[in-house]
Amino acid sequence: MQITEEKMVRVSSEKLHELIKNKLMRAGLKEEQAQETANHLVFADLSGIHSHGAVRVEYYAERINKGGINLEPKLEFEQTGPSTAIFHGDNTQGHYAANLALEPAIKMAKESGVAVVGLSRVGHTGMLSYYVKKIAEQNLIAISMCQSDPMVVPFGGAETYYGTNPIAFGAPSNGADPLIIDMATTVQAWGKILDARSKGKSIPDTWAVDKDGAPTTDPNKVNGLLPIAGPKGYGLMMMVDILSGVLLGLPFGKEVSSMYHNLHEGRNLGQIFIIIDPERFVGAELFKQYISRSMKELNEIKPAKGFDRVLYPGQISQEQYVKNLKDGIDIPESIISYFESDDIHYNRYEGLGAFAN
Repeated sequence: MQITEEKMVRVSSEKLHELIKNKLMRAGLKEEQAQETANHLVFADLSGIHSHGAVRVEYYAERINKGGINLEPKLEFEQTGPSTAIFHGDNTQGHYAANLALEPAIKMAKESGVAVVGLSRVGHTGMLSYYVKKIAEQNLIAISMCQSDPMVVPFGGAETYYGTNPIAFGAPSNGADPLIIDMATTVQAWGKILDARSKGKSIPDTWAVDKDGAPTTDPNKVNGLLPIAGPKGYGLMMMVDILSGVLLGLPFGKEVSSMYHNLHEGRNLGQIFIIIDPERFVGAELFKQYISRSMKELNEIKPAKGFDRVLYPGQISQEQYVKNLKDGIDIPESIISYFESDDIHYNRYEGLGAFAN
């Protein structure tokens, strides 16, 4: 089958934000909820992580419109100790709840030197780098982890159990940008496999397995993603599941709700923030100096054959952000047309499997 490249439309970040916010409000979100969700999605597109940007709006609109997002949540920041708390999200829009949890979590970390804050019972919260960057900009170190749909086979298994279970890390620097690391615990993101499927290309046999648990190069036969570094990535997935699920008394493992299974109900997802004040250790200024030095020294390392330069983790996204903020963001024309239409959604997501297009 001939694959036709979709026409792209370049829009400013301000225009994209307006379009996203308006569509989410038409779906039912209050203005402050839509405003923050749009902030997050535009950040993703500016960073070049389009799988978590504007392309998600129609799915969110369908879930909001069908009642799967609580539009009148009873939100509570419950402090359970000098350095511990749970932010109860009551299954509201995940981006909105996670962002609200940051202010009291940061305050707690500055007061006591460390804060461990669980985000309990929310919808999808998007890119973790968005949150750890905000924390790092407050001269704090941040670690965040969250649950996701069961899409990954445990090492040696032929059935899915864990999600891609991402981990993010942020550290302040003396430069314009903090050091940000944001990664799934799978070899490759599902979006990359979808891209290969749409273009009729094969994938490396290290990315995924078929229904029998055998490595596959056919993106249409994928029935489970593989953890990074085999048993090591498998262990990391379990750690993320424990800290963002089990620790908060939420569904875990294969019981984590699917993104598409039932759009009329809340997802009850969990996330964890671990925040550390470097002032209590080496001192904030010296810490930032050392981080900046590490970033500079990594860039100065002689590149191996086939590489133009050595990058520190997260550098490509940071550079994309700066470029796209200046030049505009390329968004598929079909998405812009959807934003400009009167349609709230097209009823396309309800009941899809985890490996649907």
